[in-house]
Order: sequence, then C-alpha cells, then structure tokens
Amino acid sequence: MDDLAVSTRGLRKTYRTRRGKRVVAVRGLDLDVPAGGVHGFLGPNGSGKTTSIRMLLGLIRADAGTMTMFGRPVPERLPEVVSRVGAIVESPKFFPAFSGRKNLELLAEAIGAPRSRVGEVLAETSLGERGKDKYRAYSLGMKQRLAIAATLLKEPDLLIFDEPTNGLDPAGIREIRETMRSLGAQGRTVLVSSHILAEVEQVADTVSIIGHGRLLASGTVAEVIGGAGKGTVKVAIDNHEAAIPVLTEAGWTVRLDGGYLYVDGAAHPADVTRRLAERGMYVAELAPVRADLESVFLELTAGEGLGTDEIKPGPRGGDR
Repeated sequence: MDDLAVSTRGLRKTYRTRRGKRVVAVRGLDLDVPAGGVHGFLGPNGSGKTTSIRMLLGLIRADAGTMTMFGRPVPERLPEVVSRVGAIVESPKFFPAFSGRKNLELLAEAIGAPRSRVGEVLAETSLGERGKDKYRAYSLGMKQRLAIAATLLKEPDLLIFDEPTNGLDPAGIREIRETMRSLGAQGRTVLVSSHILAEVEQVADTVSIIGHGRLLASGTVAEVIGGAGKGTVKVAIDNHEAAIPVLTEAGWTVRLDGGYLYVDGAAHPADVTRRLAERGMYVAELAPVRADLESVFLELTAGEGLGTDEIKPGPRGGDR
C-alpha cells in the first residue's frame, strides 16, 4: 500500500540454541508503519524488536511471513528500495582520530553521495559547529547524532533506529528526541524501536506494541491510550480499611497501591468524595488518573517481557 512505509504479515523467526532447543523470537507479527512521521516500535527486552528489524533489512532470514517496504516485497526486491532506507541497528564504526566531518566525507565518497551533503546532514543533526572536532572527543549523544547524520547522506525516505537512546544521559536523550521529531516533521518516516516509553510518547505519531514477537496494540498514540485510566480516581484517605467496603458497595473496583486507593469505574471524582462523605470519611487528596503510553504498555506487556518462548522439539525436531 502506498500509504505504508513498512508492512509485515505473519512474520516468524525461530532460533536453535546450543542445547538444541528452538526459541521463538518473532511469532506471527503483523506490523504496519504509516509513511511519514515517527512510529514507535515498542516492547520489553527480548520481545523481538531487533530480530524483526534485522529481518526487514535482509540481515537475517524469516522462517515465514511476508514483508514489504514502500509496497515492494523484501528481501526479494530490497535492492529496489535500499537507497530509500537508512538504518542504525548496531553502533556504527567511525575513525576516532578523524573529525566528524572527515568521517562523513569518507562515507559519502564510499556510497556515492555528493560531498555537499556532508555539511547539510551535519546541520540537520545540529553538529555543524562541531564537525571539525575529532570523533573521539564527541559525547555519546553527539556520536549517536553523527550516526544519524551518516544515514541521511543518501537522503532516505525511511529511517530505522534500534534503541537509539541506549546509554545516553538526559541531555543526549533530548538531543536524539529533537532530531527524530525534526526528521518526522520533514515528511520522512522514522521507525524507532525502544522501551523508553516517556521518550517515545513525546515524539511518536503512531505506535506498535509487541510482546513475545506478536502484536499487542497499534495505532496513533491517542488511539492506543484510548480509554485506559478512564474513570480511575486516585484517593488519599486515612482509614483504608473502612473506605474500601464503602467504595466497593457503590459498584466500583478498589485497589490499594503505595498508600493510595485507586477506584475504577467512577463516572466523576466527585462521586467518590460524596460517597465517602456520606459515611463520615473525608479524603486528604483526590485526583483523576491520566492514562499515558507507559501505563498502557505495562498493562499490555504484563508477563510478556520475561524472555522468549522455547519450543521443545518433537519426535522429528518439529514443534509440538
């Protein structure tokens, strides 16, 4: 489809361990990444994000399923679209004693990109004033931005970043976040895998959440958050034991967490206050719970991030 930069259907990948066990890394993944903007590819460690990206880029072979980029089946027709794709899957290698600009000039020459692009991509990643500095003097955030600059040399339509903020300090994370937001605003498609929900929520237009290599939710950030947290009220009150039966009698679900009562199902926070006041109990604090991407992520992936699934071989080595 022309409106999708990436699409997969039934994507599956298994590995065999040294002990002969087969481990499912990706289990029937259906993924759609709209063209244009930033798409967050979210999941716990071990959920299959990197494996999915490697299959998409033709670095490893899928066991089953189909994949397309810009409507072209891959890896069969990857050569037709590879010039439109830039990716950072592992830490790129640069020459420490060379400047950032010199590193990019060498790379541009190697891939046939015009030399004029070097200055442009340094500016796009806010490294213009530091281009003459040696790479070894760069901070981790600057090194990651130089890696992004390298992917931009051939002016790709799709950028794929695998956990781009790993190991960065807050300032470095902010720099990468701003760079991704800027790239998405230019009309490029940025597919970013991450487990740092607060960061992704600030830059992503759409998201896909996976667990154990299967899709759990997808859509715009607003759609995925949906009604999560709707009707939930956080209550601080002195006598928890007395308040809980009063609230449950009203038909609400109540849980105690961290010294607060969380009341699910109340149409309005005032209803909670009124019901307690009728019994002579008064709240010290009351606030509606605002849903965010992290709360949805934690709910969807509960029990999903404990590692990959193992398949015990059957009589002929197949799945049971």
